[in-house]
Amino acid sequence: MPVSRRAVVAATALAPLAGRLSWAAEPLIRRPIPSSGEMLPAIGIGTSRRYEVEPDPETVAPLKAAVQSFVSLGGAVIDTAPSYGTAEEVLGLILAEPGLRQKIFLASKVDTQGRDATLAEFERSLQRMKVESLDLVAVHNLIDVDANLAVLRDLKAAKRIRYVGVTVWRDGQLDALEAVMKRETLDFIQVNYAIDNRAAAERVLPLAAEKGVALMTNVPFGRDRLFKAVQGKALPPVAKDLGCTSWPQFFLKYVLGHPAVTCPIPGMAKVAYVEDNLAAARGPLPDPAQRKQMETFIDAV
Repeated sequence: MPVSRRAVVAATALAPLAGRLSWAAEPLIRRPIPSSGEMLPAIGIGTSRRYEVEPDPETVAPLKAAVQSFVSLGGAVIDTAPSYGTAEEVLGLILAEPGLRQKIFLASKVDTQGRDATLAEFERSLQRMKVESLDLVAVHNLIDVDANLAVLRDLKAAKRIRYVGVTVWRDGQLDALEAVMKRETLDFIQVNYAIDNRAAAERVLPLAAEKGVALMTNVPFGRDRLFKAVQGKALPPVAKDLGCTSWPQFFLKYVLGHPAVTCPIPGMAKVAYVEDNLAAARGPLPDPAQRKQMETFIDAV
């Protein structure tokens, strides 16, 4: 039976209410986009799966509440893609709230081939989300990467997007990603990275830091793989030192502890998850020795 995040969070939310409120009063950690110096809140929302719902107001209402809570707590980055089912249309309903779009760093992707098809896909994304421009568009999974980067750079020159990048989601794509990073000038990359999936840290994360590329990380919970691994287990002592009151915070603080990471983008479909996750972007982050303790604990479970 799948392990619910709710069960894992409930079992580990051990800090007193006063402690949680003190963390909530702190500003979110922000990280720079190296190519511009613009600062981003260090945790965003990923819309894969969680936002692929029927795009009607009643179904979307809980997601809208989550996004409103996210923004009210200082969040800004929302990442989506045309291939995420109805997610762009759902965001269109959410972003219709007056004044909300201006507070969001909105990222999407292109994943087709040929200039005309890619431009058409970009226009559909704008229409679905009911926006006039996007902050970031990335080439999804390196599809037709050279041609699509040329299209995105034209859109950037026309001020229809502000940043360009590329994404991958499998470890088997890391060599190809590294090759693209070495030959192209990019604003962003997006890569899978979690405490139990550290392959990207071997070469890609250091290369991003070296070349001045902002780095989003996806599936920081391993699509619930990590929740299953720690079910019924207490947080280790290092979690208290970092102010963690839940496993999601533990996992996210580990990812944020790597200095090359700009913004992990966990799925957040409920207000409670937003509040829990954003707490990881407040207070101390693990130093190298603490990160090693965290790795050792997870590797042993």
